[in-house]
Amino acid sequence: MKKVAVLMGSEKDLPIMQKAAETLERFGIPHDVLVASAHKSLDQALAYIDGAEENNLGVIIAGAGKAAHLAGVMAARTTLPVIGVPLSASMDGLDALLSTVQMPSGIPVATVAVDGAGNAALLAVSILAITDDSLRKQLAAHRDQLAKDTFREVHRG
Repeated sequence: MKKVAVLMGSEKDLPIMQKAAETLERFGIPHDVLVASAHKSLDQALAYIDGAEENNLGVIIAGAGKAAHLAGVMAARTTLPVIGVPLSASMDGLDALLSTVQMPSGIPVATVAVDGAGNAALLAVSILAITDDSLRKQLAAHRDQLAKDTFREVHRG
């Protein structure tokens, strides 16, 4: 099974990005969790992405706040799917959301909600499930359970 990389620009982002790791663990998906700043440790971040094939990566999740360059830089370096998680480091995450969703044409980055690391992991699961029947069944069961957990009759007239 392919691995998912969970990257973040700062260790301060770990409480939010940990939700992605926890979701991947529930589905039994191997993953790496790294602090990899597009500004402060660019060479190391690029070296990691350049080794994607050797690392058996299938999807990259990149969380960043403020100008949120990490997802775009990673997407520019690989053809793997990249999912950006805008983080609420400032301006309630609006700056990061706009930075992530407005990537230049030609190098796409999927974007989830501000602080939506759990949903980013579920999107990664969906991507990997395209070629993995067992994973697709787990995802379907997860969604069935969501429906059971959330459907409630409130009033019947």
